[in-house]
Amino acid sequence: MTITVDEKTRQLFPPSVRRQAGLKIGDQLEVKVSGGIITLLPRVPTADDEYTPAQRRIIDARLDEAEKGPYHGPFKSGDELAAYLKKFKAQRRAKTIKTKRP
Repeated sequence: MTITVDEKTRQLFPPSVRRQAGLKIGDQLEVKVSGGIITLLPRVPTADDEYTPAQRRIIDARLDEAEKGPYHGPFKSGDELAAYLKKFKAQRRAKTIKTKRP
């Protein structure tokens, strides 16, 4: 069960407890009861709560595009990775030099 902290629920807890827990009006709490023990947990917002549907579509499209690559590796050893990086840097340097020539 989820409850929202309002003026009535604020009165259930002394100010020192509210301050230590960081409770504010509008916060949502998940209430769990087990064996006569009541547990209150802050409800953590999900990505769906933080973004509008339009923003979510943009994020999803960018993630889909990023998953297309380019991918490098997997490498069998650190030496193989180091050799790849050395070759990659040399190729980049060569492209930079070609574009800077008058």
